[in-house]
Amino acid sequence: MGRKERVSAARSFDASRFIPFVADGRVLGHVRRDHAELLRRFGDILTVGESEISFCPGLDAHCTRSDAMARIARDLAAEGRLSAWRAETYNIVAEDGGASAFVLERCAVCFFGFTARAVHVNGLTQANGRPAMWIARRSAHKAIDPGLLDNMVGGGLASGLSIEVTLVKEAWEEAGIGQELARSARAANTLRVLREVSDGLHAEIIHVYDLDLPEHFEPVNQDGEVAEFRRMTLDQVARELEGDAAYTVDAALVAIDYLERHGIFLR
Repeated sequence: MGRKERVSAARSFDASRFIPFVADGRVLGHVRRDHAELLRRFGDILTVGESEISFCPGLDAHCTRSDAMARIARDLAAEGRLSAWRAETYNIVAEDGGASAFVLERCAVCFFGFTARAVHVNGLTQANGRPAMWIARRSAHKAIDPGLLDNMVGGGLASGLSIEVTLVKEAWEEAGIGQELARSARAANTLRVLREVSDGLHAEIIHVYDLDLPEHFEPVNQDGEVAEFRRMTLDQVARELEGDAAYTVDAALVAIDYLERHGIFLR
């Protein structure tokens, strides 16, 4: 693999296979056509057309929409059509921003192709005087991408939590990084992932941060979601990304972005 293949994997979306989900005149997501057929039974909640899916008249309040979509999510989960239930909700916002239209159980977001938001942190350090980065391996028990390589810290923005709060929370849970150190992370970039996945469409905005860590610091997972951490020089990370190392699509995009911002360009 190389840069082209990894970046392409993060941006593989054929709009003809999907129907826009629209609310208040704005596109919230994209539903795969076979999934849209499964939604026709919820005729008291959604109007499913050939070119658009929308809420039925009268479903215009945030709380009403949230309750209605929660019912759909529960039914889909009971049928095994979603990934593992998270008991965590995401704000559902139009592609171009704006206020939350409703909240939805996290595991149902891809089914509808709604845009999620996440924070990823590059853990930066030194290895024998050379610039290095901590790379995590996801636990084999993770619901999504078990066992794959990942950035040191990464997590989705649950409803009610800001980017900064999420960063501090995930930094502790995933790597044992205290609040003071976590808050020194620097906002670096914003990346976009839009790719078809088995349960729908993974649409995500990634807020990328860089965090300088003391050379003696070693991340220690707190929540059981990381199997191991490896400290690697930037050249080693680049070689892995140019090869067949099994990075998550998101993590590869974030690591490539960091390398390129620092003058290391993959083949």
